[in-house]
Amino acid sequence: MKKIKLQNQFFEELKKVPIVQVACEKTGLSRNSVYRWKKDDKSFSVKMDQAMSVGVAFVNDMSESQLLTMIKEKNWSAISFWLKHRNDNYRDKVEITTKEDKEELTPSQVKIVKQALRLASITKSKSIKNINEKKNHD
Repeated sequence: MKKIKLQNQFFEELKKVPIVQVACEKTGLSRNSVYRWKKDDKSFSVKMDQAMSVGVAFVNDMSESQLLTMIKEKNWSAISFWLKHRNDNYRDKVEITTKEDKEELTPSQVKIVKQALRLASITKSKSIKNINEKKNHD
């Protein structure tokens, strides 16, 4: 029974601060025990993952609250951070230029560009082709 009580306390600490070491220190558990339980006990593993998710969401909420406070105080770094991460107009952009006289890319060039953009994670789920087709329909 003591083990279950300690595990539940551990989960509650993870919900407050989603750092295993901190939760271990607060509850007197060793990290080895926690990771052994996580490996051997599916139920413990699921509860630990859920507690971590709750904790991360909590810290994210606090962080956004602090960021908004800084924005209200006209902190330029906070304003810039918010805009770069929440507004497409302020995101870093990549410009690709070429000295080719042809306007259209060859199929192999299109494939290379699409792969490069996908690897750079600068495109969203819609492909360039879908965007162009939508423009042509409008």
